[in-house]
Amino acid sequence: MTITVSQISELISGEIAGDGSIEITGFAPADSAKAGDLTFAEKEHHFLAAEKSEAAAILVSGPFTSSSKTLIRVKDVRVTMARMLPHFFPPDVHEPGIHPTAVVAPSATIDPTAHIGPHVVVGERVRIGAKTALLGGNHIGRDCQIGDDTCLHPSVVVYSDCRIGNRVSIHSGTVIGADGYGYIFDEGRHRKVLQVGNVVIQDDVEIGANTTVDRAAFGSTVIGQGAKIDNLVHIAHNAKIGAHCIIMGQVGVAGSTEVGHYTVVASQTGIAGHLKIGNQVKIGAKSGIMKDVEDGGAVLGVPAVAGNQAKRQWLAIQQLPDLIKRVRALEKVVIQGQ
Repeated sequence: MTITVSQISELISGEIAGDGSIEITGFAPADSAKAGDLTFAEKEHHFLAAEKSEAAAILVSGPFTSSSKTLIRVKDVRVTMARMLPHFFPPDVHEPGIHPTAVVAPSATIDPTAHIGPHVVVGERVRIGAKTALLGGNHIGRDCQIGDDTCLHPSVVVYSDCRIGNRVSIHSGTVIGADGYGYIFDEGRHRKVLQVGNVVIQDDVEIGANTTVDRAAFGSTVIGQGAKIDNLVHIAHNAKIGAHCIIMGQVGVAGSTEVGHYTVVASQTGIAGHLKIGNQVKIGAKSGIMKDVEDGGAVLGVPAVAGNQAKRQWLAIQQLPDLIKRVRALEKVVIQGQ
């Protein structure tokens, strides 16, 4: 696409310093920007690299000035960049229709604008909304409902009776609605407890690759509106993830735990079952959450404690070797004194 600096500035409510008539043909970081590209800079060293690049203009926030480049000044470069990228890199367009290799149950209802790709299986009484795309190799179990403008990337599997909202994106290899891990010890063996609930994924959710969201034993496992879940995450049965949460890679959330709205869970954290994690909580990487966390809490460590306390503990542990030496020296003095 081709767009002028003035047009870009109008789109993003920016302020131009330089020639607004310059045509922009692409968007790239400074180290790979070509002639005609728009690039960006947040810090001084980023700006110096951007000035030396071939880029035609620089998106900045802060008091930067340039005698060689046109600048577009905005309040927040990262937010503006996120808003601009779809203009330069529009999403793929999937043509409406059902691929001849797809297997669609007669009772399924598929909007005529939906895209059903190769080797997709759509079960009985499934409903698929407008402009939704199943890109290939997907299996959608009976009685599922999938909303509008949703995209299931190749090899996503959705077990029976699950609900997926509008504008949801689920990446390859993810499984929605597999059985929760439920067993009871009976007569010398582990007897399976049937998992007869489902999964509900609300609007504007994105789920990464090879993630699993288990169906509830009863009721629903719920992923709240706007939540973003990374790759290789496990959400267990009857868990509830609040609206606009961020769940990073390799996190495990055990059964029946509730995570509040706008909470951030960093990578490789394990959260035990039947807990209540509050709203706007921050959990540090590799934490082990063994008890409830109040609204606004910031915790880390194993077992997780308040962030400042965890840091003091870590510093204390680093001092242990010297402390042991001092104790041994004192022991010798005491023994010799006897």
